[in-house]
Amino acid sequence: MDDPCAVGIKSCDPNAPLMMYISKMVPTSDKGRFYAFGRVFSGQVATGMKARIMGSNFKPGKKEDLYVKNIQRTVLMMGRYVEAIESVPAGNIVGLVGVDQYLVKTGTISTYDQAHNMKVMRFSVSPVVQVAVRPKDPSQLPKLVEGLKRLSKSDPMVQITLSDSGEQVIAGAGELHLEICLKDLEEDHAQIPIIKADPVVTYRETVSEKSSMTSLAKSPNKHNRIFMEAEPIENELVLEMEDDKVTPKSKDSKEQISYLAKEYSWNPDHAKKIWCFGPDVTGPNVVCDAAKGVDYLNEIKDSVVSGFQWASKEGALMEEQMRGCKFNILDVTLHADAIHRGAGQIMPTTRRVLYASQLRAEARLQEPIFKVEVQCPQVVAGGVYSTITPKRGIILKEEQIIGTPMVTIEATLPVAESFGFSTALRAATGGQAFPQCSFSHYETLDNDPFNEGGQVSNIIKAVRERKGVRALESLDSEIGRFHDKL
Repeated sequence: MDDPCAVGIKSCDPNAPLMMYISKMVPTSDKGRFYAFGRVFSGQVATGMKARIMGSNFKPGKKEDLYVKNIQRTVLMMGRYVEAIESVPAGNIVGLVGVDQYLVKTGTISTYDQAHNMKVMRFSVSPVVQVAVRPKDPSQLPKLVEGLKRLSKSDPMVQITLSDSGEQVIAGAGELHLEICLKDLEEDHAQIPIIKADPVVTYRETVSEKSSMTSLAKSPNKHNRIFMEAEPIENELVLEMEDDKVTPKSKDSKEQISYLAKEYSWNPDHAKKIWCFGPDVTGPNVVCDAAKGVDYLNEIKDSVVSGFQWASKEGALMEEQMRGCKFNILDVTLHADAIHRGAGQIMPTTRRVLYASQLRAEARLQEPIFKVEVQCPQVVAGGVYSTITPKRGIILKEEQIIGTPMVTIEATLPVAESFGFSTALRAATGGQAFPQCSFSHYETLDNDPFNEGGQVSNIIKAVRERKGVRALESLDSEIGRFHDKL
């Protein structure tokens, strides 16, 4: 907090080193180019000056995602007009030309060579609704890919991924957000007709009990065995993990170990020996070493961690991410010769034993829930209730807005049921109700996924068909065969 940049930001000093945060990219009239739009926090930014452009993946002291380039032009964004301007001092909002090639969505620009980058913005909503897109004419795929790149630049919230089946998947905050993104994509960014699939909701997989029995998996060469069990993590703790209150960075710190032991009554030995979080090293699942006095255990740690990252990204039920699962390694039998316990033997074994533990610990699905706020006149409130309730929505409260005939209704609504919700609501209230949806939380579905014909079983079937994964029954019978072998 005492380097020249921080001091400059505190006093908003135009003579300090330049510090500027680019918060979004604004498309220009020139096809495929963007203004980098952001605020100058200290120093001043001028046309033609040389600056360090730090992207969102830049780590201080490293070279990746860092460019030292000239700023071509600085412009003042005035409503619909753009005015060229010589230089802009601290405290103002400005657009930069020629920076868009080096940044994807956000970034920090500075002239100070030891400057740290500003923290990337976290959104209160997470992309929970996905839709796959493809071009009408397959030969125009490169245009679509280029268009998606531009869309990803212009909207800081959208996530664009390539699924295993080769489809381009766009994830957004809700049905409406996606609709706008697709319209932009078709008309501005790609300028080709596109076909979009039905919107899809991202579920999470979890466990609801401790494993009914210890699971064991043998490595392909039959020389190594891993014994494991799974148990659920409390919901409050999962939220703290997602908010970075309990983090992998401080997993060995005494405070965190005593916090887990005291607040969530974890076994201190487990809290001390958290091997890693996952997926992507920061997710809300953990692997703990609960084994006592096992030889060579630390030598397979990396392979187990890799296997866990793989398995927690694609759970056993329908290859969705896991959430709130804690896996305890109870015992390991390893071959004495290091050649027979390489990553090729341990990784697939870990993945299988994680899946087995998950399925034995009463595996459940979690679905994303929207918080819906509806504003409408008192007289049509009945129409709002009759739209929300059949869609498995729950009304939380209704408040009169003082001094007006309007009421605010708060409710929760599963994201899966939210498609067509705003249309249905308008129809039921004659267009007088205004809904606002924002992502609230994940909720566990109580139905057993192995219950044939049940709601969860049907969801899993549909998702597995979409992803091209084998049916769950074959998995079930495999577990049966596995039991008989044991």
